[in-house]
Amino acid sequence: MTRPILWAIGVLAGAAVTGGSMTERFARIGQDQTHAPVQAPAHDRAPAEAPRVAPGFESRVTLSQDPSGHFRAHPQVEGQVLRMLVDTGATLCVFTREDADRIGLAVAERDFTAQVGTANGTVPAARVRVREMRLGGIAVRDVEALVLPRGRLETSLLGMSFLRRLRGFEVTAGRMILRG
Repeated sequence: MTRPILWAIGVLAGAAVTGGSMTERFARIGQDQTHAPVQAPAHDRAPAEAPRVAPGFESRVTLSQDPSGHFRAHPQVEGQVLRMLVDTGATLCVFTREDADRIGLAVAERDFTAQVGTANGTVPAARVRVREMRLGGIAVRDVEALVLPRGRLETSLLGMSFLRRLRGFEVTAGRMILRG
């Protein structure tokens, strides 16, 4: 239970210490790769779009805090429902290797070329893009994410690469309200 929290704290601390976003670091790492990435890196793609909703309509999803103080979500990722921990301290969404396999992300051992600083040390990661993530009536396309090797993460993380694409989110009175 505490492993995802420690991981998230490590990611946040690493980003704060380096003074730059992890996305920028991964982009630089990706430029030095000898193997092709799983999917095109962020700097080779068009800017991400905000969630699409009808004009004048705002989709809202409300998550309740669990007894441990966390917010858990069950988004559809590539058509499969995953259990994810909402982590505003994670720059990107992060998938366990098992969840990546479940949603059909083809990740080979040679794709683990990025290095991520966590509370448990440096961990190799594979950069990926997810075509679509849906949470309730909110759909976000072309989401940058990471996959960690087996056994390095208990629960996939719904990070800022999804959350920052929303119209907003807030936490109040034990609830997280996401606005798409």
